Amino acid sequence: MKTKTLSQIREVGLLAVLRAPSADTAVKISEALVAGGVTGIEITFTTPNALQAVKTLSEKYGDQIVLGVGTITQPEQAADSLAAGARFLVSPHTETKLARAMVQTGLPCMMGALTPSEVMMAYQLGADVVKLFPGSLGGPGYLKSLHGPFPDIPLMPTGGVSLENLEQWFAVGAYAVGVGSALFPKEWVAAERFDDIRDQAKQYRAEIERIRQAH
Repeated sequence: MKTKTLSQIREVGLLAVLRAPSADTAVKISEALVAGGVTGIEITFTTPNALQAVKTLSEKYGDQIVLGVGTITQPEQAADSLAAGARFLVSPHTETKLARAMVQTGLPCMMGALTPSEVMMAYQLGADVVKLFPGSLGGPGYLKSLHGPFPDIPLMPTGGVSLENLEQWFAVGAYAVGVGSALFPKEWVAAERFDDIRDQAKQYRAEIERIRQAH
């Protein structure tokens, strides 16, 4: 199951990182994203009642989407996320007790890191993919530099990823990318412009397909 989910994440190439004002809004954003072809969804714990949104989406879409939970900062949140229907877990940082709880779920784990020491620590503690966060600090060039000493550690940048630089991230070996407000701007969410979010998702999906065909 773990291997299958990791393959699916690599295949979809993009995880939409949702920090929504409510669980209901998170579901609506997710529906718009899926309609636009973005099927990798990460509901963050900064969303009120985040796990309710996860349960709703899991029941509605099942294996049609790759659904996970992000911004995990407390060990007990890992098991709670598994129970709600999450298929992968993401933390913004790397910490021993948290990492142990995440790994114990048996789900694919992505732990946040920035420096070379943090990247290696996350990997040694069981991260299947290291979340390079915030990706905006170093950009694609920094990810390329990290792949020098760590060619076998899968890296996923989150923060600083946009439609304009998608190709640059994949060109330097990103396993996948995490995209938040660039995919669904806060003002669109506030105005419930879900059709615009769907259309934006289509653009991201099309760009990923174009990049793959070009390379």
